[in-house]
Amino acid sequence: MLPHWHLWPAIAGAILGLALVIWLCLRLVRRWDGMSVRARWVAGVAIALFETAYWLNVYAWLIEPNLLVVRQVEIVSEDWRGAPLTVVAVSDTHVSGPHVGTARIERIVSRINRLAPDLVVLLGDYVGSHAPEAERPIREQNEILDGIAAFAALDAPLGVVAVIGNHDVWYNRQTIARALEDAGVAALWNRHVVLERRGGSQMIIAGLADDMTGDPDFAAAFDGAPRGLDSIVISHSPDPFAEMPPGPALMLAGHGHCGQVTIPFIGRPILPLRNRNYDCGVIEEDGKRMYVTAGIGTSIVPVRFLNPPEIVFITIRGGAPVETPRVR
Repeated sequence: MLPHWHLWPAIAGAILGLALVIWLCLRLVRRWDGMSVRARWVAGVAIALFETAYWLNVYAWLIEPNLLVVRQVEIVSEDWRGAPLTVVAVSDTHVSGPHVGTARIERIVSRINRLAPDLVVLLGDYVGSHAPEAERPIREQNEILDGIAAFAALDAPLGVVAVIGNHDVWYNRQTIARALEDAGVAALWNRHVVLERRGGSQMIIAGLADDMTGDPDFAAAFDGAPRGLDSIVISHSPDPFAEMPPGPALMLAGHGHCGQVTIPFIGRPILPLRNRNYDCGVIEEDGKRMYVTAGIGTSIVPVRFLNPPEIVFITIRGGAPVETPRVR
């Protein structure tokens, strides 16, 4: 299968860049004896800098976006009263994007099943790029639907629960929600589901509307929910976290890809969030906890650097809260 067309400039650049490095090195070898010591140093440093930049670009465009990291996180909360729960969170798969097709989703599903979590949550943006459904070629529409259909193979005792992201709404919210439901995934938009745990206990998963294209409403999401049950909130964007009421043991979110690119000593220059403090990893605020995942795919520019794709294996248990080291 040919690479996605978005990657052809990167591939062409990698080939031309390598050819240029080889050509420069050959020229340097031919002229080495006639060069001064200073000229040799300048030429050597210039080639080293160029080659470093070259390999960093190859890594960011072609290697890191295709990695997969499994992060292990433990959350201890006084708001969790039942038996420990294991959850795998997946976000921003962006199927039809440069690095994610159906085959990759199938590999991710297989990896999740080997982790054997109690519950899987999908945090939105299953669609790559920004065009609406009506403007996509049939082949691309089918690839998106096939990627979502692959989630049907997820095997978790408590099932699979999802929310909708901004890219999904731009594409067609109803189409994506229907595809998720067809795959056996409960698609939530300001509503909740009550899950039956082993031993007869229950818990609540409340899913919010997308923050960018809808109106996330905690009250609506929990409306009619039984009182006194353990609960988790899932949201595509982390921004609603500031409004989360007391009670839920954890909120899970994605959306920002942890910036996609992290520059050493500088940080994450691009974050599509209102609150840049909600960038990545474990967030603690006013006694509440949230985990923000880097997700799987890419958006706008198909690169990742020091933000590899991830799935997150989270263990939630009851107990007195302890200070959690900031993850990444």
